[in-house]
Amino acid sequence: MMTNKPHLLVVDGMALLFRSFFASSAMGQYIRMADGTPTNGVQGFARHVLTAQSLMKPTHLAVCWDMGAQTFRNELFDGYKANRPAPPEEMLPQFDMAKEVSEMIGWKNFGEVGMEADDTIGSMVEKWKDDAEITIISGDKDLLQLLNPSTKIAFTKKGYTEYELYTIERFKEEYAIEPNKFADVKAFMGDSSDGYPGVKGIGPKTALQLIQKYGSIDGVLSNLQELKPGQRSKISENVEMLKLSLQLATIHREMPIQASLDELQLKYYANDIFENLENKGFKLIAKHARSLYSLV
Repeated sequence: MMTNKPHLLVVDGMALLFRSFFASSAMGQYIRMADGTPTNGVQGFARHVLTAQSLMKPTHLAVCWDMGAQTFRNELFDGYKANRPAPPEEMLPQFDMAKEVSEMIGWKNFGEVGMEADDTIGSMVEKWKDDAEITIISGDKDLLQLLNPSTKIAFTKKGYTEYELYTIERFKEEYAIEPNKFADVKAFMGDSSDGYPGVKGIGPKTALQLIQKYGSIDGVLSNLQELKPGQRSKISENVEMLKLSLQLATIHREMPIQASLDELQLKYYANDIFENLENKGFKLIAKHARSLYSLV
């Protein structure tokens, strides 16, 4: 259906930066500057976003970032993401560098200390869901809970051009629940990469079936007597962790976004933007932009 609404592309910057870093570092390619500083993650991130822009034709664009490893979720639960290794040394200078390059190209960066990029993305969706058609680019399935009639998610698959697209219709067809109940499913099954256990012994299939039948965690807890004895005992013994896991799994949507939608409007790229990047050592970004946008 055609719409005159703006099309806002919301980029999970951290997801694309890590993805690009590990894809090239696995082959020993760090694309170092003259002083030895690695740039592989940054150059991949920027090329990915430029390609997505050329494919998806947004009118507006925002890039969302984590702002440090510690967030309110670590205060709720010591084990949150505690099992994740520290970023490789070659990655460390590229966090700030990615934001600088993003700004140089003309993209607006967002992030807040103590919150995750997911929370910034969720708050943007909440703020602008009635004013824009929104596409989120990420590799993080937790974001499925943000789907709504005006918001879709393009999950990265291969290279810069292949995505798995989720709409609210596809989600409901596959999961048979409302998107905002996906966090309840995650709370039951836990998340090993984020380091919270959920309810031990309840896997993804059972977790989804429980929410399909009872609608929410509260619905399940109100109907424990209907469950099989094994399920009932597992859940009864882990109610506090279940409720804590729901807090950890739920994306916040109330963060203040200090910008108007107009501030995110994309402008035509002038060649001098990419000449400047090239002069600073980001030759692959400049070459990629010229190939996509016929800059001379």
